[in-house]
Amino acid sequence: MDFNTGGPGGVSEGAVEFSLSDPVGSFVATVRGVVLSPVAFFRGIRRSGDFVGPLVFALICSVVAGILAAFVSLLANLVSGNGFGAAVGGFFAALVGAPVAALIGLFVGAGIYHLVVLLLVRPNAGFEGSFRVVAYASVVQLVSWIPILGGLLALYGIVLGVFGMREVHGTTTGRAVAVILLPTAVVLLVGLVFFAAVVAVLLGAR
Repeated sequence: MDFNTGGPGGVSEGAVEFSLSDPVGSFVATVRGVVLSPVAFFRGIRRSGDFVGPLVFALICSVVAGILAAFVSLLANLVSGNGFGAAVGGFFAALVGAPVAALIGLFVGAGIYHLVVLLLVRPNAGFEGSFRVVAYASVVQLVSWIPILGGLLALYGIVLGVFGMREVHGTTTGRAVAVILLPTAVVLLVGLVFFAAVVAVLLGAR
């Protein structure tokens, strides 16, 4: 695997991105590139000019994960005795909900990360650069359906995000880590404040 952690990267040749002209072949090549050689992949991709390819790639990953998760949900409902109707309902809910949530999360996530990029990285590759990183890092969804193990493997998405932001925006590893982790830290802080407020209200009501 290519985990070179050198300095800021520039555009290089050789990265195979997802293409609608060859959906199967380019999808497999893109998955292989992102997972096995993330630094070289993100260093070699275009910074702009095509929202559709990365978007469709992320949606395919989400749909595949949704189908597999739906089957797991279906089997779990059948085994637990919830009935065939509930099992089928859970199946279609997972199948439809996954791509919709992925589509919303993709743009919202890219927007949040790029706000941090604007604060920490100047100049940068623009919003589309951040969008492409988030979209291709969505490859981890392909294993997210695996109980327990999927959640652990999905943490690899953080690593991909750091490599992607560093190479696409031509910044340092430290700033790329900050771009990826700062939004998470803010969410955790807000959650802790909200939890503390709820506990305070409940204790005060006694």
